[in-house]
Amino acid sequence: MNKTRLTSKYFSAKRLATLAVLSAMALISFMIEGLFPPLFLPGAKMGISNIFSMLALLLLGPLEAIVVVAVRTVLGSLFGGGISTLLYSFSAGMVAIVVGCYLVRFAFPKVSIVAISVVSAVVHNVSQVLVFCLVSNTPQMLYYAPWMALLGIVAGVIVGFAVWLIVKNLPQKMLSSLAE
Repeated sequence: MNKTRLTSKYFSAKRLATLAVLSAMALISFMIEGLFPPLFLPGAKMGISNIFSMLALLLLGPLEAIVVVAVRTVLGSLFGGGISTLLYSFSAGMVAIVVGCYLVRFAFPKVSIVAISVVSAVVHNVSQVLVFCLVSNTPQMLYYAPWMALLGIVAGVIVGFAVWLIVKNLPQKMLSSLAE
């Protein structure tokens, strides 16, 4: 592949516009979800914004998925969270998306989108607990990890199923044009 083709692939207007739309939708859903009270446990959310990170991963690639997570967590923290939101969301989001990238690269399609979403959600939630334990110097909070993992399973199934539905129903022409 020559350098011109590689550059045009990653910097085409269509890819950048798609990345911008996915990032904006992730940020908006992150902000809206932050307006609602936690689910069952303090700090627990469904993670609907992860739909757009997974879509970026599947449709555009790992670098773009990392960009979506970074944009969502940094801007979401600036607009509505604060430094603690940035610390927990960014670190856990990066760990989870790297795990998701690895699974998509080496296990997909043998492993389903839903399964990848579940693993990523569990990793995200457990990572947040670990960061909290390190920052607050309260290792007792590790007892919270199994409950957050359980919520991660539920959230991962919901997010994964939503991503699967979206990808399944996108026209093939649209999918192939994003890869160009």
